Amino acid sequence: MTPRDVAKWQDERIKDTWKVFRIMSEFVEGFERLGEIGPSVSVFGSARTKPGTEHYELGVAVGRELATRGYAVITGGGPGIMEAANKGATEAGGVSVGLNIALPFEQHVNPYVEPAHDLTFEYFFARKTMFVKYAQGYVVLPGGFGTMDELFESLTLIQTQKAATFPVVLMGTSYWKGLLDWIQDTLLEGGFISAGDPDLVTLTDDPAEAADLIDRFCSQSGITPNF
Repeated sequence: MTPRDVAKWQDERIKDTWKVFRIMSEFVEGFERLGEIGPSVSVFGSARTKPGTEHYELGVAVGRELATRGYAVITGGGPGIMEAANKGATEAGGVSVGLNIALPFEQHVNPYVEPAHDLTFEYFFARKTMFVKYAQGYVVLPGGFGTMDELFESLTLIQTQKAATFPVVLMGTSYWKGLLDWIQDTLLEGGFISAGDPDLVTLTDDPAEAADLIDRFCSQSGITPNF
């Protein structure tokens, strides 16, 4: 390694050290701002879902139902299902939160996120911490890799007891059934997960049923919704 290579390597190490302060600032801002909104539910789904489609309208209904029950609705702040859930919460007069992520192709905040509850993150891991820490439940609509990431991270945290058990609801029977069958027939039958692990998720097409499940969890935990 030449002296120039060594200097470059040292410079990169210094940059990594300074990143710690940016990471800390994202956690501090998230903790301070989200800690004030009260009981919440995180809603996930594809950013590619178009307004007027079946899944988009289901997202609107989910956001509306949760807000009517008094829960703040937290999404990733972008378009598609995220926009739909924020729209439903806003139309119901609820609290609408968006945890946006800075991406190379620029994900813009959807118009239904309240400005006071609009946060943008540079780091996925800081953003994902906020989804878990400040939610009393997850509602997961059809989506791609990002949605799967949020779903399976939540199940992993619950399975390993790194997070308290909270409701994880899958919305859209026709979309999720194949995945749940694979979990049952391949993961469980192959001994890769425990007998009770498939029960960590609930499948439904009914927003009211999803909200009922979260209500029961909050009631048992002594958590009171916002209004």
